[in-house]
Amino acid sequence: MSMDSTFRGESLELTIYGQSHSPTIGVYIKGLPEGVTPDPEFTAKLMGRRAPGNNAWSTPRKEKDAVIFEYAEDGALHGYIVNTNTKPKDYASIMNKPRPGHADYTGKIKYKDEAAQSGGGIFSGRMTAPMCIAGSIALNELNKMGVSVHAHLKKCGGVLDDSYYDHAVNDISFKEALAASGGKEFPAVSDEAGELMKAEIEKARMDCDSVGAVVECVIYGLPAGLGGPIFDGLEGKIARLIYSIPAVKGVEFGAGFGAADLRGSENNDPFVMEDGQVTLKTNNCGGILGGISVGGGVPLVFDCAFKPTPSISKTQETVDLTTGTNTVINIEGRHDPCVAPRAVPVVEAAAALAVYDEILKERA
Repeated sequence: MSMDSTFRGESLELTIYGQSHSPTIGVYIKGLPEGVTPDPEFTAKLMGRRAPGNNAWSTPRKEKDAVIFEYAEDGALHGYIVNTNTKPKDYASIMNKPRPGHADYTGKIKYKDEAAQSGGGIFSGRMTAPMCIAGSIALNELNKMGVSVHAHLKKCGGVLDDSYYDHAVNDISFKEALAASGGKEFPAVSDEAGELMKAEIEKARMDCDSVGAVVECVIYGLPAGLGGPIFDGLEGKIARLIYSIPAVKGVEFGAGFGAADLRGSENNDPFVMEDGQVTLKTNNCGGILGGISVGGGVPLVFDCAFKPTPSISKTQETVDLTTGTNTVINIEGRHDPCVAPRAVPVVEAAAALAVYDEILKERA
């Protein structure tokens, strides 16, 4: 049974392969329009934002993540990375003891011995690197169309960052500040909030524990009319790709679950004319109505929740699959005390792939 994973969109087809500690990991991309080619410099910048080993709040595993692009015999664009810093011995003592919060147990049920637990195998956060390879192409092409995708840490360790919903529908100053956060070492709009978040992550690390976070993503410049009803909804397409990111446990658009606490008169976004076009006075819908993008200068906005990193140094209860007995486990190796800071560019990449695929569908 193949452990490769394939996304078949309306125009694009992505196949991600490899495992955390395999010789290479990568992605095959089909369906790119003629003339669309990767920009290695643009890709390198995005990969650098996701790369591990650069600071105290990420795993000390260091990988250059230098991307190699080639074309396969069938015409697919192949982007891949050579893994250079693997330590499978860190996992030798727990190969038959499924780690709580991981896919060790379910992966073994599904794929038997093919599911390597070393580093989490194909279920590892390491496999978000190929997503960024593909997403870098989508992001670059969207930029050329005037569509920009920006994400940041909205909440981490109980600390809140400046958010889209703290401002007017299309506040230019927030848009600029959000775009600038992508160039920071820590992906928060407010530097003060970023320092407090880092302190909470460090507290968890010192306690041999981890913290979760919420990432907010805002997509500016989308035309009206993308998506469709029922199975063709834009929310569903974006959510499918966002849920492909390990550790994501929730996605909400606009007011999201908060809308359940509002009355219709509070949640509805009034239509207004502005500069000769129809737009919204508020944006509780997150820029989508009936599964279709509103446009009119109204950004598409969604949040995604990341669970705390399941690999923690505290002693945890589990079972020994060999002896069939209860036991405990102590996880060694190199792990992020919070995965979300490095996941911010991955969210951008996944969202860009969903939107780019939808735009290609409309242009076909």
